Amino acid sequence: MQPSELVKFATALAVAKYLSGLTVDIRKWKDKIIALALIVIPMLTIAIQGDAGSAIVFTAFILALFREGLESYFLIIGGTIGILSLLALVVDKFLLVGILLALALLFIWINWRMRRYILYVLAFWMLASGYIFSVDYGFSKLKGHQKDRINVLLGKENDPAKDWNVRQSIIAVGSGRVLGKGYLNGTQTKLNFVPEQSTDFIFSSIGEEFGFAGSMVLIALFLTLLYRLVYLAERQRSRFSRVYGYCVVSVLFFHLVINIGMAIGIAPVIGIPLPFISYGGSSLLSFTILLFIFIRLDAQRLEVLR
Repeated sequence: MQPSELVKFATALAVAKYLSGLTVDIRKWKDKIIALALIVIPMLTIAIQGDAGSAIVFTAFILALFREGLESYFLIIGGTIGILSLLALVVDKFLLVGILLALALLFIWINWRMRRYILYVLAFWMLASGYIFSVDYGFSKLKGHQKDRINVLLGKENDPAKDWNVRQSIIAVGSGRVLGKGYLNGTQTKLNFVPEQSTDFIFSSIGEEFGFAGSMVLIALFLTLLYRLVYLAERQRSRFSRVYGYCVVSVLFFHLVINIGMAIGIAPVIGIPLPFISYGGSSLLSFTILLFIFIRLDAQRLEVLR
């Protein structure tokens, strides 16, 4: 039993309960801080215990806040931080700061008449420059295997021993070609070349045995499920049910994208399962409770309509 899996639906319920308050407005800073605290506190608690992968999943709940009115500039700030972090690890820092300065000066020259924005642009450049030079310090605090995974993903290292899982998973998925090798006929997976093939890298088994066609069918089924959940969330009469529905969609979408991304080498290996497919009682129980609570909430809506 993994308690961090059960905390997911508890957090979803907590966020939905708070945002459904009559006086709560996510556009107010007080309500923003409380809503984010409900997400960050369990995330940090799990991260302190060393399970960074499960902790990162909780960032998915922030997506549900945008549906309730969280300003889009938070998404822009988060995206900017992510891009600068990646560039700071790959590109020379002085060169990157110089490029940002050139872009800032170009913006000022083009918008010279809008002088009130000049100070904001220069302040952004200074903050971005300071952050770029602090990335190495934060990177140094990661564990050894976490550094190796990021370096391999960014192409800074090419050691087969450090990315054996990903290499074998990519080989397995690619060897399936269009129609796959057939059920239980995969060589890479059945000969145990792919580690963790029943949990974190289960998509490699699907790709090898059922090929591109089978993989697309699986992805289409997941997208259909997500679309249906969004549709049901939008037609809820109570704000609590709508927020909870979007929390469920966000968690499932995050797991789907990252797990498949890990298997094909375009996402860092953080060890999260593929919903309803990966082996593991805790994750299956967590996803089932997440989904069935929402089904029950939608059933209550139908009872009220009758």
